[in-house]
Amino acid sequence: MLPVHAPYTPEQRKSLNSLLLTLDQAQCSWLSGFLAAYQGQGVAPAPAAAAAPLVVVYGTESGNSETLADRAVKEAKKQGFKATMKNMAEIAPKDLAKAENLLVIVSTWGDGEPPETAISFYKEFMTADLALSKTRFSVCALGDTSYEKFCQTGKDIDARLDQLGAKRVHARQDCDVDFEELFVTWLGASLKALAPETKAATASVVVPAAAVAAEEFGKKNPYPAELLDQICLNGEGSAKETLHLEFSLAGSGYQYEPGDALAVVPVNAPDVVKSIIQAAKLTGNETVEIKQTGPKLLADALREDLDITVLSRAVMTKLAEAANSASLRELLDEEHKNDFKEYCDGREICDAIEEFAPNGLPAQALVGLLRKLPVRLYSIASSLLAHPDEVHLTVAAVRYQAHGRERKGVCSTYLADLIKQGDRSSMFIQPNKNFRLPADGSTPVIMIGPGTGIAPFRAFVEHRAALGSNGKNWLFFGDQHYLYDFLYQLEWQDYLKNGTLTKLDLAFSRDQPEKIYVQDRMIAQGRELYQWLEEGAHFYVCGDASRMAADVHEALIRIIEEFGAKSREVAEAYVEELKKSKRYQRDVY
Repeated sequence: MLPVHAPYTPEQRKSLNSLLLTLDQAQCSWLSGFLAAYQGQGVAPAPAAAAAPLVVVYGTESGNSETLADRAVKEAKKQGFKATMKNMAEIAPKDLAKAENLLVIVSTWGDGEPPETAISFYKEFMTADLALSKTRFSVCALGDTSYEKFCQTGKDIDARLDQLGAKRVHARQDCDVDFEELFVTWLGASLKALAPETKAATASVVVPAAAVAAEEFGKKNPYPAELLDQICLNGEGSAKETLHLEFSLAGSGYQYEPGDALAVVPVNAPDVVKSIIQAAKLTGNETVEIKQTGPKLLADALREDLDITVLSRAVMTKLAEAANSASLRELLDEEHKNDFKEYCDGREICDAIEEFAPNGLPAQALVGLLRKLPVRLYSIASSLLAHPDEVHLTVAAVRYQAHGRERKGVCSTYLADLIKQGDRSSMFIQPNKNFRLPADGSTPVIMIGPGTGIAPFRAFVEHRAALGSNGKNWLFFGDQHYLYDFLYQLEWQDYLKNGTLTKLDLAFSRDQPEKIYVQDRMIAQGRELYQWLEEGAHFYVCGDASRMAADVHEALIRIIEEFGAKSREVAEAYVEELKKSKRYQRDVY
C-alpha cells in the first residue's frame, strides 16, 4: 500500500502495510484524525539518527543459541541498532567481512565439536584468509562444564576473529548449561560497547524476560505433566531397559512438531544424595544458601537443585581449593592431563570428596562446588496429530558399575524408578528446527535410528500417517537381539502392512557370530538407497554420535561413490550439498 519512495525503511513499510490492511474505514479515519491533531499540536517526531548496523551470527544444535540470538536482535533494535540475525548454516565466512558490528552466539556440541549445522562454516572459517580490521565483535559461547573442551567452538571462533584483525569490544562470555544471567550481562555490556559514542552512555540494561512479565508454561516455568503410562519395551532376557513413557500435556498449552525434544527436569536419587552427604561428613539437615531458591535444607538442595554426580575440571578445581589438597592440585596440573581424564572416567563427585577431602566439607563449601542440575533433552517419540494432548518418550535406563560402586544415569533412572503412573514431572518443549520432516508430504524419507534413536522416527511416521502423506518412508533400525530388543515391533509391522512404511531394514548385532549394524544394512541396500536420494529423498540419522553417526556418514559416502560412480571428493561434496539443502539432518548425542 505504501509506495517504495515513502520515507520509511523497508521493515517499517512492511509493518505499516500489515497494519493498514487490517483496518476498516472507521479505524482508518480515526487514525488519520489522530495524526493530524498530533501534528497540529506542533509535536513532531525528532529525526531519527542513523542506526548502527549489527549482525548477530549463531550456531545452534538444540536451539538455545538461536533463541538467544533472537533475543539479542530484539534488544539491539530497542537500543537503536539496525540488527539482523544470521545462521552459520546459511552464510559463508566471507560474509563476516561485511559486518561492521558483530555478535557471535555459538554452542559447543559433545567434546569440543561445533553444532551439526555449523560444521561447514566452522571448518572454512578456521582456515579462511579474511581481512576483518573493520569489524568489531564479541562472542558468547554456550557449553557444558562436564566436558573437557568446555565452550571450545566459541573459544576457537573468538580467537580466530582476533587473528583476522577484528577488534574485540567485550570479552568472550563462556556459559554453562545455566546461562541466563551470564548471557544477559554479556549482551548488555556488548551492546553498550558497540553503540555509537553518543548512545553508549544511555544504552539500556537488558532485563531478563522473566522479570518483565510472568511467563506461561515453558522453560522458566516448566509444566508438571502427569505420567499416563510406562512400559518396558525390551523382552525378558534383554541386557537393556528401554522405557516407553506417555505424559499428559492437557492444560499446558504446549505444541510441538516431529523432531522436537522434550526437556525433563529431574531430581537426584535418594541413595546418590546420601552418598555425597556421607562423603562430606554431614547430616543433610544443615541450612545452605542456594542462588536460585535462597535458604534450604542441604538434603533438599542436593536432591532438587544441584548436579551432584558429574566430575569436571571446574568441580575439581573448586574442590582443591575447598579441601586445600596438594595432591588434587597436582592432578589438575596440565602435565597430568591424561591422568586427570583417567581419574574422572567412571567416578563421581562423592568419590573425589572421599579421596581429596577425607575430613569432609562444610555444607556451604559443598554447595559451592556444584552447578545447577541441568535438564535432560529427549527426542519426542510421538505426533500430536496421533496423540492429542500427549507427549511420548523412548528412554534407555543407564545403570553400570565402576570403581566399586553402582552408578546410574540421573534422568533416565529418575524416569524409570522415581515416578510412577499418576505422578507428575516438570518439563518443557525444546524446538529443534534442524530436524524436520520435508514440507512436501510426497517427498521420500530415509530414517536411520538404532536403539533409542528410533524415537523421532516413530513421531515422523505417525505424523505422516495422520496427514495421509503419500511420500515413501524407509526405516533402518538396529539393536542387540530380535527377540528382546525390537522396539515398537508391532507398530512397525502394522505400518508395513498398511503401506505407511515402504521399507524396513533391521540389524540385530548379537543374533549371529559377526556383528551387523545399520550401516551394514545401508551398504547392502546401497543401490536402492542411492536411487531414493536421486529422487529427492531426505536422509535422517538419530542416535549415538561417537560411533554410529560417524559410521553411517562414512557408509553414505561409500554408497554415493559406488552407485553414483563418483570420486571420493565428489561424493563428499554430494553429501555436503545434502546438508546445505537440509536433506541430510542428524539428531545425535
